[in-house]
Amino acid sequence: MKVQIGNSVFIATLEENEAVNAFIEMMEEAPVVVEMSDYSGFEKVGSLGTSLPTSNSQTTTQAGDIVLYNGNQIVIFYGSNSWSYTCLGHINDLTGWEEALGSGDVTVTFSLD
Repeated sequence: MKVQIGNSVFIATLEENEAVNAFIEMMEEAPVVVEMSDYSGFEKVGSLGTSLPTSNSQTTTQAGDIVLYNGNQIVIFYGSNSWSYTCLGHINDLTGWEEALGSGDVTVTFSLD
């Protein structure tokens, strides 16, 4: 999956679960654009505008993780947190990741290669 933040493009490897299958279906129709806000200095979170199937499990995230929270919010991490999430994927190469995310709100576009 391609993750674009401003002019920066990152490639993510997707997990295999029902949430990812539903997310792929969304991206096949059109790129998914999510307005994301900074939360607690370690993640960006934004509403997906719809709910996806969940398979939550207690997870300790790392920078580059992409997860589903409450079934309808995408969260991307530049730090770490422990919570119950449905894992969606992980950024392959974190070069420039924190710089692209910055400290404020960002628009993130998720699309298929």
